[in-house]
Amino acid sequence: MEDTTGYDVYLGLDVGKTAHHGCALLADGTRLYDKGLPQDEAHLTALFNELKEHGRVLLIVDQPNTIGALPVAVARATGCGVAYLPGLAMRKAADLYPGQAKTDPRDAFIIADTARTMPHTLRVVDRNDEVLSALKMLSGLDDDIARDCTRTINRLRSILVQIYPSLERVFA
Repeated sequence: MEDTTGYDVYLGLDVGKTAHHGCALLADGTRLYDKGLPQDEAHLTALFNELKEHGRVLLIVDQPNTIGALPVAVARATGCGVAYLPGLAMRKAADLYPGQAKTDPRDAFIIADTARTMPHTLRVVDRNDEVLSALKMLSGLDDDIARDCTRTINRLRSILVQIYPSLERVFA
């Protein structure tokens, strides 16, 4: 659990491979920032420094490893706090907000607002943390399962197309 007391700005970041979406909230819930952000060190540094003008900044990510590693490293380098909102906590929190659409802006807002209002849901992102090591292992298992699923779907499609060739137009 991360202690989020003492932070003035909560930056929820819905990370992506090429771009992220960030939503920064003040402690009272006022939005400071709500837009896309490229996966680029210079842009991330500029954003963190801009937000630090409002006080202490806490970056909250939904994926601390792989695609979320750069924002985490840049946040640490600029003196910002870093926390992780686990997937299950994120899904439960998302149920508390209106709407069902899963969009990057909505997810980034939910991440930031959950950190601001429900700090007990956060986990510390520490390189030496045993939980982080377990998350890396689980992330690897998720990748393996996703690859197996894709491989199985492709095999099924191939078999169906062999049996009924006109299906190829449907899958194309």
